[in-house]
Amino acid sequence: MTSTRHLPPHCNAIMQEYYDNLPIFNRAKEGLQQIIQTTLKEAGVRTAVIESRIKTEDSLAGKLELKGNKYKSLSDITDIIGLRVITFFTDDVDKVATAIEKLFVIDWENSVDKRKIHEIDSFGYLSLHYICSHETLPFRFEIQLRTILQHAWANMDHDTGYKSGVEIPRQYRRAMSRLAGMLELIDDEFSKIRSELTDYRRQVQQLVASGNLSEVPLDGDSFRSYLGLNPFNRLNRKIASVNQAEIQEVSLMPYMSIFKWLGCNTLGDIDKFISKYSEGAYQIACYQIGLTDLDIISSSIGPQNLCIAYILKGGGGKAGICHLFNLLNGTSEGSETMSQLIVEQAKDLPFMNQ
Repeated sequence: MTSTRHLPPHCNAIMQEYYDNLPIFNRAKEGLQQIIQTTLKEAGVRTAVIESRIKTEDSLAGKLELKGNKYKSLSDITDIIGLRVITFFTDDVDKVATAIEKLFVIDWENSVDKRKIHEIDSFGYLSLHYICSHETLPFRFEIQLRTILQHAWANMDHDTGYKSGVEIPRQYRRAMSRLAGMLELIDDEFSKIRSELTDYRRQVQQLVASGNLSEVPLDGDSFRSYLGLNPFNRLNRKIASVNQAEIQEVSLMPYMSIFKWLGCNTLGDIDKFISKYSEGAYQIACYQIGLTDLDIISSSIGPQNLCIAYILKGGGGKAGICHLFNLLNGTSEGSETMSQLIVEQAKDLPFMNQ
């Protein structure tokens, strides 16, 4: 559709150049987005959104109507193709920037790092804007980098007309400035928390590897590292030898909350738990599979029977075992029947009388 704006002849020539090159722009837009996506994925940088667009006819005509004297040809306009990379964390913006600088030639004179603007009401506009070129494309293009909170603020701010040039009442501007400051603080705190969690996980891994398990609180990260030591393997292999069975590996992460329920607060507590109740767990397993031809067992049989041995030895009986099964598998009528059977089978086992 041809623009109905009244433009100077050289601007009309620019518009015609735009129409003539639209197929190139559309192909380039898709190709550039794919290059960025692939590169960031290979670099392990997680993004919220990578999007691209071609400047619309109306937007270009409006730009030429306002600033047409600045441009001699379409190549002077740097944002015909625009891409935006939105990250979850502020420090990831710098990681994306490093990747972009390696991928494309940066026009530093026309690029701008708006993050260096420190006005409190400018939060949503703290994007990093790169003007880039690539050997496969005769036109420059723009890439914006910002966080997801900056993006949300910019969209909200735009919808209010705040940046439209028409001054809004002072009380509303003050409220928006306060909100911008809060969002900037949240953005920084998210990055800080992620950094501290990364440090914590590294410390946990070092403590686990060194064997200082009593110093490691039991949580999702520490338990995952602990499972890397295969703490239940010895018990599982002993149980498997009853029938010369194969052990099928399954995730044991659900047992983290079970061990916390049973009173374990550190990885050292689990180690003691294994040492104290392994024989009981083995005796229960012998009763369960000794007279069967079962030749495949789950790797969860060890930790499950450890928990059962603990409950039985502590007097938790049928109710305790039933609750264990409900926590692991969800509430089921079969849990009560199975719990009753285990109680009856285990009452004469040697570990119960020790």
